[in-house]
Amino acid sequence: MKYYIIAGEASGDLHGSNLMKGLYAADPECDVRFWGGERMAAVGGTLVCHYKSTAVMGFVEVVAKARRILGNLSFCKKDILEFAPDVVILIDYAGFNLKIARFAKRQGIRTFYYIAPKVWAWKENRLKNLREDVDKLFIIFPFEIEYFRKKGIDAIYRGNPLIDSIADHRCSHESREEFLSRHSLEEKPIIALLAGSRKNEIGWLLPRYIEAAKLLPEGYQLLLAGAPSIEEEYYQKFIFGTNIKLIRDDTYGVIKNAQAAIVASGTASLETALIGTPQVVCYGGNPISFWIAKQFILRLSSISYISLGNLIIDKQAFKELLQDDCTGKAISDEVVRLITDHQYRDEMLHNYSEIQKALGGEGASVKVAEAMIEELKKNK
Repeated sequence: MKYYIIAGEASGDLHGSNLMKGLYAADPECDVRFWGGERMAAVGGTLVCHYKSTAVMGFVEVVAKARRILGNLSFCKKDILEFAPDVVILIDYAGFNLKIARFAKRQGIRTFYYIAPKVWAWKENRLKNLREDVDKLFIIFPFEIEYFRKKGIDAIYRGNPLIDSIADHRCSHESREEFLSRHSLEEKPIIALLAGSRKNEIGWLLPRYIEAAKLLPEGYQLLLAGAPSIEEEYYQKFIFGTNIKLIRDDTYGVIKNAQAAIVASGTASLETALIGTPQVVCYGGNPISFWIAKQFILRLSSISYISLGNLIIDKQAFKELLQDDCTGKAISDEVVRLITDHQYRDEMLHNYSEIQKALGGEGASVKVAEAMIEELKKNK
């Protein structure tokens, strides 16, 4: 069968690569054409457009790049028609992908959505699009099963693919000594810095991380995990002259070998919980974008957290520092507590075990691929 997959950002590239592995395992002769990144390209198929040219975050930022987004939409629609896939598989990236879902549906092309838009947090109006334009929704969080059922959408849950990603990564079997040697690091405790995968969030968070680094006790090496979509020169604009070292292409290794982690809200915070490193989550950005998001999320929604790990168990497993609360002093104070307060660390690790248990075991990628193929065969 022919699959057209669209992933518009780094986390989508990760999930897309896992899904593609599952598709190739279940359908070895399949033909895959996709929008994504290096991880998906490493699995196989034909890369059409790299997510570096599509990732946009925030209301103000989207308006500023509207012309480019419209151009991408037009090109994508034309490319889908020329490829004539059996199914279009949309991964997260709702602003773009829901428009493609509507287009594909009108063209009579089967449409699957993998990793649901976070309508349980905000923009519930997108539920209408999911009902009308998506043939089948595949979800990766257990709390979404009941939510979508109540909204009249029969979603399929087969586990969370991040568990597969971590289990397959070198960090799962590499020793600390091997990690330190590979990156020419000192034998000193590590604090991990994860500042996101988009330039606008990195540009907002890194100055605050640097401020926090100046306040931390001596004797730690600070490792910044570089996102694959961001060039080294961009990071160096911020960290040149500091004691922060950039580590490329080894985010899981940095997290695993750290005593504590400062993490941008998003997929990375859940990865950090699954790996088992105590963390503090940070989030902020353009004041207008944040204010608008706050009105929708905190006033029009019943959720109490922005981090996936906290949402999964519906309690604060780790602290979230948002916008004005996200200062260098607040970050450094929390990191010191993570390092020195053993009871606090133990409680966080206990909460991590609850998160891991809720997500289930390995094999989600193959299971969801098999479920997709089964759905396609039903309608042949």
